[in-house]
Amino acid sequence: MFRPKIPTMPQPTGLVSPLTATEPTATVPASQTPHPAPAVPAPARPAIRLTSGTALALVGGGTAAALVVGAVLVSMLFAVAVTAASVAVCAVVVRSVLNSR
Repeated sequence: MFRPKIPTMPQPTGLVSPLTATEPTATVPASQTPHPAPAVPAPARPAIRLTSGTALALVGGGTAAALVVGAVLVSMLFAVAVTAASVAVCAVVVRSVLNSR
């Protein structure tokens, strides 16, 4: 269970042909080809225009998101504080029980 299993190379299946040696061939330069025509640039996309309603919706959405994130973070901080206080109370109780004996 604790020993690593090293994968083995799988054996080839099917027909396997031996490698054959190929002789190098000389390359002949091709004739001059004409340059391609320049590409036509794509039309510029219109800029996004914010109306007052859209801007107000964006601001409202951002504010709501910030409030939700803030509430979650504050509740997590509160949970940590309550846990720390309860651990401190338990420590005081255990200490007093041990000292009274």
